[in-house]
Amino acid sequence: MEVFNTPAKIIITCYRRLSPYLQDEVRQLGFDVKQAFATGIELEGTVNDCIRLNLNLHCASQVFYSLKAFRANDPHELYEALAEVPWETLIAADGYVSVTSNVNNSTITTPLFANLKVKDAIADRIKSKKGLRPDSGPSLQRTVVHLHWQKDRAEIFLDTSGETLAKHGYRKFPGKAPMLESLAAGVVYATRWNKQSAFINPMCGSGTLAIEAALIATNRKPGLFRMNYAFMHILGYDEQVFFAERRKLKEQVNKQAPAKIVASDRSKEAVETAILNAKTAGVDKLIDFHVCDFAETPLPGAPGVVVFNPEYGERMGTHTKLEATYSRIGDFFKQDCGGYTGYVFTGNPDLAKKIGLHSSRRIEFYNGRLDCRLLEYEIYAGSRRQPADKPHS
Repeated sequence: MEVFNTPAKIIITCYRRLSPYLQDEVRQLGFDVKQAFATGIELEGTVNDCIRLNLNLHCASQVFYSLKAFRANDPHELYEALAEVPWETLIAADGYVSVTSNVNNSTITTPLFANLKVKDAIADRIKSKKGLRPDSGPSLQRTVVHLHWQKDRAEIFLDTSGETLAKHGYRKFPGKAPMLESLAAGVVYATRWNKQSAFINPMCGSGTLAIEAALIATNRKPGLFRMNYAFMHILGYDEQVFFAERRKLKEQVNKQAPAKIVASDRSKEAVETAILNAKTAGVDKLIDFHVCDFAETPLPGAPGVVVFNPEYGERMGTHTKLEATYSRIGDFFKQDCGGYTGYVFTGNPDLAKKIGLHSSRRIEFYNGRLDCRLLEYEIYAGSRRQPADKPHS
């Protein structure tokens, strides 16, 4: 099978409710989206196209390239159908393969058994052709195959990503209760920030929102932070395609952010962590970091966006303290953020009521399994504190 230059179905997955932002990213790369669903999108392309997609997408999780769709009522039929795939043209006989799956079939009690049947079909086929069986195991660092099997309909894919794309590779120090990078990118997109006006992130924690804003503003793609993908371990891979695409990523970077990006936290440790993460991402010089209470965050002139991701009582904090915090966020918006658009990302609607402002939009997200909202507040111009002369970090 010559997959690198042969068009087939591509499924790009993402975390639930990130699909609209993933669609926009894919279209901006020049691809046509054939279908969108809650946790991803479908398009058509080659594995070489998958290379480009893997390197460029902020909101994606995996990029799957379809090899075969078929009917299978039970594990035996699954094995028989997969044994017909010319795996010896895709996976080295002395290579390594890992299998992941999404299975809902009445004859299967555990996905691990389905994974085993896939591994057996691959290894038996390669041994019959090459005399050797590739190793297999859980590592996603080499060749990865994904099975999607719902009732009697099955489809087998090459997972061209391997390790998830949702983690962008710059966050060496996650901090407490961090927001996943792909979710943070989706939140930045959802604010409709124009990348020219100010982006303010009080209570920044490990800095993910501010860093994603800086990456997006300067056109830095996640592929700049990663050098191993599953597509590199498919037979026929031409590393020149990867390096050419990576050169494009470097060439398109705008090294100076046109916008003022400010991040603050009252925890000195959190700010130090955020600065280290920003350095790894190459954007530490583009973000003004401050150790201070959120209400003391220096604000450049409006317009701009102010984005909070406060604790919401699931893993951190107590409700009494958090009620006071949310109330103070509302006061901060009203007293200091005139002309800005305010945002609060929260999984606790009761706490959100303490903000005391009417939201103009309520944008749905998930943080893990928790149903969350990004609440938008249009703040009318009024008094605003001037930025400090010499911000400290």
